[in-house]
Amino acid sequence: MSGGDPGRTALVVVDLQNDFCAGPAVLARSGKDPAALERAVVGCVRAVALARERGVEVVFVRFAGDPEHQGPSWRSRDRALGKRPKCLDGSWGARFHAVVPAPDERVFTKRACFDAFLSDGFEAYLGARGVSHLVLAGLYADVCVDSTARTAFQKGFHVTVLADCTTALHLPYDSLLRFMRVVYGARTTTTDDPRAWTAPVDRPEEETCAPSPDRTRAARPD
Repeated sequence: MSGGDPGRTALVVVDLQNDFCAGPAVLARSGKDPAALERAVVGCVRAVALARERGVEVVFVRFAGDPEHQGPSWRSRDRALGKRPKCLDGSWGARFHAVVPAPDERVFTKRACFDAFLSDGFEAYLGARGVSHLVLAGLYADVCVDSTARTAFQKGFHVTVLADCTTALHLPYDSLLRFMRVVYGARTTTTDDPRAWTAPVDRPEEETCAPSPDRTRAARPD
């Protein structure tokens, strides 16, 4: 996959829905700094506006947590931890928060799963559009954003995570971003960085894999 073309980039907005963004239960889950959640929401709204201005495709991913969508392990976990289903079909909690997809922007639904690639048609749509680079925003960095980034990397997509457009729910945020950089090769940057909106340029394999003559010489014993 080659880079440098914003047309080969898509902004993927993950789970920006009321049940994850608003209400007392959300504030209780967001830890000691609920302002971090609000900053992430504001960042997502700005990222969508910038992507539209730049002609970068915006794709929305939504979560549906109805019990009929849940597998046995999901239901068992919820019973053990006292979790209630979120983002029920047709409910206020399932609606998008602070931003609404445009009529020509695609929406994909994850049915009781974290990874956007498990939603019907998501990967096929990206392939048909020639997308090679995903810019990820939304909630949460250590759950659905990470799950999507992990699969994207393994399927050959370049990954950028907008650090001002997400936040962590369970794990230290800075450590999580570093993990994504090291394991997925992700760029972690902000909406103001122009590089965020174009795919990295692939280098020929020999440039990245072949050892340089100097390094080969240095590795030989005298």
